[in-house]
Amino acid sequence: MAAAEDIAPEEKVALLEPHSNHDTQSASPRRRRPHAAHAALLAVFLLGVALLALGVWGTYASSPRGPSLPRELQRTPHTHFALDGLRGQPPQTRSHAFVVSEVEGAPDGVRKPMLVVNGMYPGPTIEANQGDRVVVKVTNMLENRTTIHWHGLFQNGTNYYDGTAAITECGIPPGQTLVYNFTLGEFSGTTWWHAHYSTQYTDGITGALVVHPTDPLPASIPPWDGDLVVQVSDLYHTFSPVLLERFLSPWGIDGVPGDEPVPDAGTLNGLGQWAGHGDYFNFTLEANKTYRLRVVNTGSFASVRFSVDRHVLRVVEADGTLVEPHDVSGVTLAVGQRYSVLLRTDNATGGPFWMRATLQKHMFRYDLPGQNRDIRGVIRYGPAADTTALPAETDDPGVRSHPGLADADDRQLVPALFNTAPERTRSYPLRVSLQLHDSLVMLGFLNTTSWEPLRGTTTLLRVREAFRAGGVYGGGDGGSLQDGEQFVLTEDSIQVVDLVIDNIDDGDHPFHLHGHRPWIVGSGVGRYIGQPLNATNPLRRDTVLVRAYSWMVLRFVTDNPGLWAFHCHLAWHMAAGMLMQVNSLPTRAAQLDIPQTIVDQCQVDVGGAGARR
Repeated sequence: MAAAEDIAPEEKVALLEPHSNHDTQSASPRRRRPHAAHAALLAVFLLGVALLALGVWGTYASSPRGPSLPRELQRTPHTHFALDGLRGQPPQTRSHAFVVSEVEGAPDGVRKPMLVVNGMYPGPTIEANQGDRVVVKVTNMLENRTTIHWHGLFQNGTNYYDGTAAITECGIPPGQTLVYNFTLGEFSGTTWWHAHYSTQYTDGITGALVVHPTDPLPASIPPWDGDLVVQVSDLYHTFSPVLLERFLSPWGIDGVPGDEPVPDAGTLNGLGQWAGHGDYFNFTLEANKTYRLRVVNTGSFASVRFSVDRHVLRVVEADGTLVEPHDVSGVTLAVGQRYSVLLRTDNATGGPFWMRATLQKHMFRYDLPGQNRDIRGVIRYGPAADTTALPAETDDPGVRSHPGLADADDRQLVPALFNTAPERTRSYPLRVSLQLHDSLVMLGFLNTTSWEPLRGTTTLLRVREAFRAGGVYGGGDGGSLQDGEQFVLTEDSIQVVDLVIDNIDDGDHPFHLHGHRPWIVGSGVGRYIGQPLNATNPLRRDTVLVRAYSWMVLRFVTDNPGLWAFHCHLAWHMAAGMLMQVNSLPTRAAQLDIPQTIVDQCQVDVGGAGARR
């Protein structure tokens, strides 16, 4: 077992022709201390990395393609970013077909191998209503396994369709298909789907997912005329498995173990700019209208600040929770987070205006030559609606009519529908860290365990096996360590659990809890030593940013049977083991009707490729 020392206390849209980007920036380095023995391992490492690269490229290369599969990245249709207005339709089944394959693409003008759905990046937008059934047939045309995770969905009664490799399924083998079939239940809001197998989504397997509520909106939420999706992301020019092997090597990616791969650039709805190349995504809108922009950070490492020049943004949603509207100049989204903001097209000039998606550099630990953090898109309406002129090149002007307007602060968001968190019945401490393992590799830890994915089975199948043998996987209620580096928190009755998170690392971590939308009942700097918690109308969201050297308490109810991952959503950190599992109601989870296809796919030999490497 990888153990560490115990440490103390989305109307119409058009795209523009390529234009150059004018502002390139690089980041400041921030390094962890190297281990004294690294120099002695350099010769061995250089030989090993060449062998690893050969194996990795073989593992991730796409399988032989049929004539219908594109070899080049296809431009995502405009309709994928302008919602169809399904709200109010009767409950029905929404069916989709996804084909996962490898293509060559250049989202920002630099060609690279990409893993995509239906040849596009981003992939198809799924739009539905609360209570609809969603059926997605996923066909895998890669040479390694893949899964699709439906970020933020509750999957109550269908835990086996959560799409989490090694936890709820082993992954779809090459050439095979899995049909994800689930009802949306109580979930509504803005979210996304993505691969949940190693770092595949870093290479492009992502898309938006929007679920409209059936109930009327709270009186405080203003109406809007158009509904748009804005997906922002960091972008790497190197194939992610190559970066991952370097990151998980004894020498690290830049000579310092634990320094995460720094992105080269970014994208806004699949388009970016780098070194004078690339395209600008364009929204052409109607004047004197209100648009809801559903902004999603589908990236792997960098938080992204989103703003629109000279426009006030009114925040109305965070991760599916409607919040009391308030005006801001911009919103910063950690990886996996979503915000909805309302934008009025009543500026007298009609633009064009820059949309700005700026990669935040505070987590970048080394300089990357040529890096572009300043990613742009364009909004035009009114007199500018039928032109192709770009906005004037300026620094971010903010909102000049509101000089005192500040950015959104996630710690001050207030739910629009009042709620009270139930009283806690259980409390579990979690310490978050990146530590040097005995193998001289920096791994992610929750308490003293670094997750290593199971092979040939899943923890959900282990739960069923234990039940049939007359036991409970996890050894009873409470936290336990299982074979294969599995840190499992088990509750076989409905409990109200507090996860008391102490981040003792020098970096921020956006944590995501599958199957739940927990309450944030407390947070602060330093360590948690009994500070008062707030159960009165706390914010609920499924992806929370636990800042460096700070604490947070999340409260949730173990009323959703199944195995639910809790992990850092930085792709490199999860691949390095920063994941644990919540085993809710295992006696009931063991009786879930797991599709035989999922069970059978676990038995397929795919050359030993695991969910981490």
